[in-house]
Amino acid sequence: MVNGKVLIYGGRGALGASCVQYFKKNNWWVGCIDLAENESADVNIVVDRDADWVSQEQNVLSKVQQSLSGDKLDAVICVAGGWAGGNAQKDLAKNADLMWKQSVWSSTISATVGANYLKEGGLLALTGACPALGATPGMIGYGMAKAAVHQLTKSLAGKDSGLPEKSLVVSILPVTLDTPMNRKWMPNADFGTWTTLDFVAELFHKWTKGEERPANGSLIKLVTKDSKTDLVISE
Repeated sequence: MVNGKVLIYGGRGALGASCVQYFKKNNWWVGCIDLAENESADVNIVVDRDADWVSQEQNVLSKVQQSLSGDKLDAVICVAGGWAGGNAQKDLAKNADLMWKQSVWSSTISATVGANYLKEGGLLALTGACPALGATPGMIGYGMAKAAVHQLTKSLAGKDSGLPEKSLVVSILPVTLDTPMNRKWMPNADFGTWTTLDFVAELFHKWTKGEERPANGSLIKLVTKDSKTDLVISE
């Protein structure tokens, strides 16, 4: 018997793969939604990157329904995303479009999956970003997309959002995650200020089990110093 069922949107990326592994290790059924399969997952839903937003949503919903066979999910965790820099001088629309597809499309589709397939009291976790709480002139498209995820989180936590009763909706707001790609591009950084992937996976696992849950609608900054991470609720 498994402990329950969770769906990881972005389960092929560094953080997503870590979440898939963590939940599997703790005896959960894990579904992965991404542009490619994660062999560790119980079920894979592959998104067509060339499909429009509505088609992606319809495809994901249909395949989630088939995969669950009448069951409900304990958690929908969206860690899909990406990063692009750039100001308003060049390629702003191009960068903003990419960031919107990677962060906002995935988050809204996750919300629809949650509204239709989460258990009462289930978890919907999204991924925002600390810098997007303020101005991001050097990465405008990224800041816009992540700010939209923050707004989505607040709206989903409100009355009549469509989510099941007693659901918990939160966004984690990392500063820098300790991923192989970040280490490659920032080899001289202070890794003691980076948040480990296992810490985030464990956090999602606790919340899925109903432990140490923050308030509904919380935007939770992950602040790491000397390799210790604190959760700071954004006002």
